[in-house]
Amino acid sequence: MPRYKLTVAYDGTDFHGWQKQEPVAPDPSDPAAPKLPGAHESLEHRPGRVALRTVQHVLEQAVRETIREPIILTGASRTDSGVHAMGQVAAFTSTPDADKGVGWPESRGCESLVRALNARLPDDLLVRDAEVVSDTFNPIGDCVSKGYSYTLHLSQQRPLWDRRTVFHTWHELDLKRMQEAAQHLVGEHDFASLAAANHGRQTTVRTIFDCTVTDISSPAPAGEVAAQPTEGAFPARRLRIDVSGSGFLYNMVRILAGTLQEVGRGKIDPNQIPAVLESKDRTGAGPTLPPEGLRLEWIRYE
Repeated sequence: MPRYKLTVAYDGTDFHGWQKQEPVAPDPSDPAAPKLPGAHESLEHRPGRVALRTVQHVLEQAVRETIREPIILTGASRTDSGVHAMGQVAAFTSTPDADKGVGWPESRGCESLVRALNARLPDDLLVRDAEVVSDTFNPIGDCVSKGYSYTLHLSQQRPLWDRRTVFHTWHELDLKRMQEAAQHLVGEHDFASLAAANHGRQTTVRTIFDCTVTDISSPAPAGEVAAQPTEGAFPARRLRIDVSGSGFLYNMVRILAGTLQEVGRGKIDPNQIPAVLESKDRTGAGPTLPPEGLRLEWIRYE
């Protein structure tokens, strides 16, 4: 009964997050019944329910079709709607039966499994790697750290080609102030100030291992002159926030990014961050930035 660990990447724009969702189907005869955008008839679902397009559901169905076995797929992180991933982790256990022609025995190889799964997946979802792990491997409980990034596009012109994966802000931000503030977030703290009200956790204490803010703006190609800003404007820049920790609360990274943005705008002083954390008051932190700039980069295990 081999257990497989999958490393998964996806563009979260058109997904309703990671976690499988099968809400009750609305009554078609009731004009007041709520509409459920994103419901997909092609996804398996329970009677009387509809299946929303989530990463877990799409990937789990692809695995079932590939190995012809009713497996249960467990994911490590419940990313929200619109959030992307480069290193999401999921796992399932197969029970091969050669006589019935079901399951995926180790002898068939992990590379073949990756190719077979990707052949059944849509363009915005990709299995990057597969490996056989212990039959007790738990993607959630065995996790020791996670890393996220949040990318901001600073410009008075909207981004076009990668608009689905960056957050556009019209404001110029002070990188040094943001870097100074980021260091105050490192360590074990009560992050109640940086969590959504409905985070659903018994404790809001978490440990941040590292938090950096980097200018990742691309220089103009050789032989080209960078576009000059109009009078009163500022050159377009791109900043990336990278944060790693033992775990994160609901919307914590998006609120953290919003707080650092306010520091960059001069709305919050970098030295105020310890007081913001100590207050445990959500109103003292910055806004919750939209999901498109957020990406789950990696998940690490013992």
